[in-house]
Amino acid sequence: MKKFLKIFAGVLFAALLLGTFWFLWQKTRPVKVVYTIVQPKLDTLKQFVVATGKVEPRDEVMIKPQISGIISDVYKEAGQSVRKGEVIATVKVVPEMGQLSSAESRVSVAEISLAQTRREHDRTTALHAKGVVSNEEAEQSRTALAKAEEELQNARENLEIVKNGISSRFKELSNTQIRSTIDGMILDVPIKVGNSVIQANTFNDGTTIATVADMSNMLFRGNVDETDVGKLNEGMPVKLTIGALQNVELDARLEYVSPKATEDNGVVLFEVKAAVTVPAKVFVRAGYSANASVMIESREGVLTLPESTVEFENGKSYVHVLTSAEGAEEQTFDKREVQIGLSDGINIEIKEGVTAGDNIRSVKEDKKKK
Repeated sequence: MKKFLKIFAGVLFAALLLGTFWFLWQKTRPVKVVYTIVQPKLDTLKQFVVATGKVEPRDEVMIKPQISGIISDVYKEAGQSVRKGEVIATVKVVPEMGQLSSAESRVSVAEISLAQTRREHDRTTALHAKGVVSNEEAEQSRTALAKAEEELQNARENLEIVKNGISSRFKELSNTQIRSTIDGMILDVPIKVGNSVIQANTFNDGTTIATVADMSNMLFRGNVDETDVGKLNEGMPVKLTIGALQNVELDARLEYVSPKATEDNGVVLFEVKAAVTVPAKVFVRAGYSANASVMIESREGVLTLPESTVEFENGKSYVHVLTSAEGAEEQTFDKREVQIGLSDGINIEIKEGVTAGDNIRSVKEDKKKK
């Protein structure tokens, strides 16, 4: 029994030893580098300049009150359409006590004056009927009465203006009714009933009642790198993609390229603007982020290779052409200089150096030798 156990232990040890040697041999085997082979092909290359930015309304207006007071009514909310002249909100005037007292006093004085003038007019009219008073005196009496009535009306209208900001006779022209100045969509109504608002003056921009924009006239505003700005010209067609709108590409036209650069974290950028054509069935919200692609060059039927196959060295370009037979145990290559042309960032034009039938080294795959 002991002899059997010794034999079993020896066999087990030998198996472990052989397994260890096999594992170490596998780990130390040399690696054969196998490259994927590609062939040049005829293709169309397009080169683009891409600008990142936002889409926003060309005309965006902040509606402000022409009088200070308290918001008494709000008739519109964000997202609703509005016509030019349509009322958005109403402001209730808070009268200044000194002005109010003066206006009320003026009304009282005008009422007393009118009552006295009317009594004198009645007496003059009666005397004129008896022939005691001349026609001239009667006419003067009528004029004085008309003036007294006009003064009372003016005093009452002034009191209304002090109290309400407008008289009832000119209600349709009231500056207490805050109206839109353009046709469009309301983007924001930052006020609510009960808020105090102030009109614009030398020291204050005034309270914004609403922001209104024409959403049918949109503008792309973005930035391009200084290396690309020289390739752009006003009037170039632009393709606009918006991340929030899947499978939608909008047409635009470049209308502005800034003559002055700005710097952002050490990167020199130039502002560009493009007029956007928005189809009737597409709704573009103000502030959508977007990418604008401007095609600056296109070439059809040119010989191309993936740009990753080209190596750059000392100002020259090279590819590696397969010289061994396909399927051979070892791949061999010839380093060949080529003349390159247009690149779209993925594929590159090959003007000279290779033909459509050549096999070109691409990415490599690591495999163990068998």
